[in-house]
Amino acid sequence: MNDLKLIKEGLKAIHKLQPWVLPVTVLDSILKAIHPFVNIYMSAKIIDELIYSGNLDRLIPLVGITIGLNLIIHLLSTGSGHMSTILRDIMMQNQEMELNKKIIEMDYEHVENEKTHLLRAKIQEAELQGGGGIYSLIFYFALFLRALVTLPLSLILIMEIFKLSTAMNSVAGILNSRIFNIMFVLMLALGTIYNLKLKENANRKIFNSFNKIIEFNKMGLFYYDHIIDYKTGKGIRLYNQGKLIKDAFKKITGGFFTMFEEIDRNNVKHGAINGFISAVLSSLVYIFAGLKALAGQISIGNIMKYTGSINQFMDNSSILLISAMYLKTNNQYLQFYLDFLNIEGEKYNGTIPVEKRDDNEYEIEFRNVSFKYPGTNEYVLKNISIKLRIGQRLAIVGMNGSGKTTFIKLLCRLYDPDEGQILLNGIDIRKYDYDEYLGLFSIVFQDFNLFSFSLGQNVAAAVDFDEARVKKALEEVGFRERLDNMPLDLATPLYKDFDEEGVEISGGEAQKIALARALYKDAPIIILD
Repeated sequence: MNDLKLIKEGLKAIHKLQPWVLPVTVLDSILKAIHPFVNIYMSAKIIDELIYSGNLDRLIPLVGITIGLNLIIHLLSTGSGHMSTILRDIMMQNQEMELNKKIIEMDYEHVENEKTHLLRAKIQEAELQGGGGIYSLIFYFALFLRALVTLPLSLILIMEIFKLSTAMNSVAGILNSRIFNIMFVLMLALGTIYNLKLKENANRKIFNSFNKIIEFNKMGLFYYDHIIDYKTGKGIRLYNQGKLIKDAFKKITGGFFTMFEEIDRNNVKHGAINGFISAVLSSLVYIFAGLKALAGQISIGNIMKYTGSINQFMDNSSILLISAMYLKTNNQYLQFYLDFLNIEGEKYNGTIPVEKRDDNEYEIEFRNVSFKYPGTNEYVLKNISIKLRIGQRLAIVGMNGSGKTTFIKLLCRLYDPDEGQILLNGIDIRKYDYDEYLGLFSIVFQDFNLFSFSLGQNVAAAVDFDEARVKKALEEVGFRERLDNMPLDLATPLYKDFDEEGVEISGGEAQKIALARALYKDAPIIILD
């Protein structure tokens, strides 16, 4: 029951990502389910007409209807298939945007939390494994729906072959007796169930192998991301790390080969057995229909109708159960995605507006503040009390790991203290509107980041910006001469990740741009970490 609930939640998430993908997928599945039966039914009519009547006046319309129906369904199915593929691609792009949006909007303590990173990594690894999660849900849902439509259509067409004869002492009566029909159905059922059991065991082994591959993917991506980043090339060469990385890759690729060999052996073993059983079951169907035809119970054309319908029934019974199994298996990957989106903010957002003061007379007080990071028992800061008056220059000095950056994180409400209070003009900062409170600070952290946007956008941290203010901020930090040499002035892209016109900047120049960003914000409090 929980699996069905999870699938339902997943389908809701898909609808939210791309509203049209589900209706188009349903239409595509129905069209693909109907298409084979047009040929199965109409071919039986055409063959019987050729053998038993040969009337061209009736034959030509049958052929025309068959061609017309095939053409219409083929065009509709092709169109819906292409549309479904496009919509699924859009859905996956929207999913990536949704995940990134969640990271941006969640409380910072979740961003730094190892569990959040692990959850995000699992989502990515599931997608690399073969689209596990949202994409697999829509893929196997389409297969399940197609099989679900096919099965009743098959049954409708094959029910007539099991009609009982009243001539029980004749050969025809024996072939059409209840016992003969039951024996045939029983053999098909047992063979199909056994075949499905083998496929289920094979798929379970493949799934277990892919779970091991996830670990190799994780390590491989780590090394690949670092090698492809040209900024790490200097260190790799200066410290001769090439051999170290090659050896690591060798171990990873060796693990890949071992897993794929295991999967291949499994496929060969179970594929041969499944193929043999499927061939036997198909032969039984043709023998059964052939005997019925020889006994005069069904027409020659109906041999095609019944054998085709029975084969469709067997094939889609297998697809129905396998897709249901994959939907259930995929739920663990789907759960990763839903859990990530359901990470809730725990930070209290106050309602008091921050006082706008022209004189910037703000006073911040730490009053007996103690803090330890979530999931740890060791205090980073203990009973800290200090007053900061805006307009003063204050340096906080301490050994590495003494809590200086943590102090700033608490000041900016990236975290809330476990004990004590932080006050702004005598009021607990938790009572202030969070966004307004953040507006008081311009901060340059040690691990600041510049993006492959234009220089002006990096300084302003916005798409649109005031050019005069940006240039003034850059001039104040000593970047004016470098700006004059920029080929496109403030529109010059930083780095060459996305634009050949991009410029490479030194570490010192990057720090100046980060400082200019802090000045551009023009906040009352500037913090340099």
